[in-house]
Order: sequence, then C-alpha cells, then structure tokens
Amino acid sequence: MRPGQFGDLAIFAAIAADRSFTRAARRLGVTQSALSQTMKRLEGQLGFRLLSRTTRSVAPTAAGERLLAALSPALGALDKEIEALSQTSGAAIGTVRITTGKHAADTVLWPMLPAFMRLHPDVEVEVCVEDAMTDVVAGRYDAGIRLGERLEKDMIAVPVGPRLRVAVVAAPVYLGDHPAPMEPADLAGHRCIAYRDANGDLSPWSFDRGGHVVTVAPGRGPVFNDGDLLVAAAVEGFGILYILEDLVAAPIADGRLTRLLEPWCEPFAGYHLYFPNRHGTTAFELFKEALRASARPC
Repeated sequence: MRPGQFGDLAIFAAIAADRSFTRAARRLGVTQSALSQTMKRLEGQLGFRLLSRTTRSVAPTAAGERLLAALSPALGALDKEIEALSQTSGAAIGTVRITTGKHAADTVLWPMLPAFMRLHPDVEVEVCVEDAMTDVVAGRYDAGIRLGERLEKDMIAVPVGPRLRVAVVAAPVYLGDHPAPMEPADLAGHRCIAYRDANGDLSPWSFDRGGHVVTVAPGRGPVFNDGDLLVAAAVEGFGILYILEDLVAAPIADGRLTRLLEPWCEPFAGYHLYFPNRHGTTAFELFKEALRASARPC
C-alpha cells in the first residue's frame, strides 16, 4: 500500500456507504470535486474501477464490493479503538521496561511501584532483576537502575536513591581466633567471604578515607553469588564480609556481627536511573518522575 492510500480508501468507503458524492462531501466537509479527484487518483493507482457512477446514483463495482468486505471491518475496528483511547481522558498508556539489580529493586524500585501501578493502571510495567550491567538499548529497556559509578558516559543518569555505605563485618567467633584488621591491607591475611558477579569476577573491595581510595584483593575464603548466603556465612564465622550496610543492619544490631574498618567506609553515590538520550514516552516520563519523587527526602 502506498503512503496516503489508506486515507483514500477511507474516502472510498464513505462514498460507498452514502451512495452519493454529494452526501459524502457534506459529511466529510470537503467539496464534491475533491472527492472525485481522490477517487480518480485511487482507481488509477489500483488499476481497476471501484465505483459505478451515473447522473442519478453511485454504487460499488464488483471489485469495490470485494474491497469493502475487507476494508469496512478494519475501519470499524480503528474507530472503536480511537473511541476507547479518547475515553481514557489523557491517562498514560503503554509499557515501561526496567532492568535493575536485586538490592535496587528491593530498596528503591519496589517502595514506589505499587502506588505507581495503582495510579496508572493502563501502564504495563515489566521489571527484569539481574546482576549483570545491562545495555538498555540492546535489551530494548526504557531504563536501568544501577550504581552511578558503573554507568556508561553516554547515558543520562538521574539519582533515585540515598547515598549508600558499605560495612566490613565479622562474627565474634571469627574475631576470637583472628586479630581484627586495622587497615584494608590487613585483609590479605584473613579469610574473606567474596561475591562473584554475573560476569564471573570477584567483586573488589574498595575503601575511602578522607579522599584516600584503596582497593584490595580480599584473602581466600568462601565465594557466593547470593546476598543471603554471604550474610549467613559471615554470621557462622567463616570469614570477614564486605557488603552494603543495610543488608547486615540486623545482625550488627543484635551482636551476631561486628563492624570493622569503619573509618574506611565513607558514604558514596547511590543508585541512578539511567537511559539513552532520547525522548521518552509519556508512560516512562511519569514513571521517572514518580521514582525521583519517592527518592526525595520528605
């Protein structure tokens, strides 16, 4: 079908329904001459006649009747869909696809998501929780949520969470048999519980004290790719753990874990919503603003 031909077909359907160029022109708000020119152009493009015309009547040809049998249901379905969309009174519709890590999903995304979905029931939300850093363009996501330090430079990044802090912890039973580390370099002599990321790499342990940044390779110990297992292993005394402090707040509070190297654990930039430099849909813009609003201090 050529560009613009669908509009000409709709005009043909209107003339056939009214059985009159005069009535169709009046209903469509155009001149009879304009309709005649449209039909002449359309029939020329198709290569066959659609309407039989006399001085007293207009009727579809056999070819026109056959075409109307396919065209009329399509036009009717479009009219119904347009009417349904108009009744939404400007409500947002569409799909928002987000990729995020587990911790960000639990602490940043989910706290705002139920209210957003209730407020915008016609917006379909899809969340993919994965540890690997994801190319949102290749994955056809609207955006991702990750730590700001991990983002590509060509992404727009919007802060959507508070500053974060890591905690270095160990169980009293472990510290009873091993001297507490005083400097990050001391960790090389300890059993350390490590995290293996989705790329197969052991996550480095980075420290910051007054702008002095140190990254160390922790000593040998058990390795997991699950946060709950990391904490469980630390509580059982299998080594020292480096982890976001909110994930070990409870065992620290009840004494099952003890904080270490606290002066070296300064707060750092938290999660960001990142997305490519392009105009977003209305649904995504509403989602973005809702996520930013939920991150603002009350």
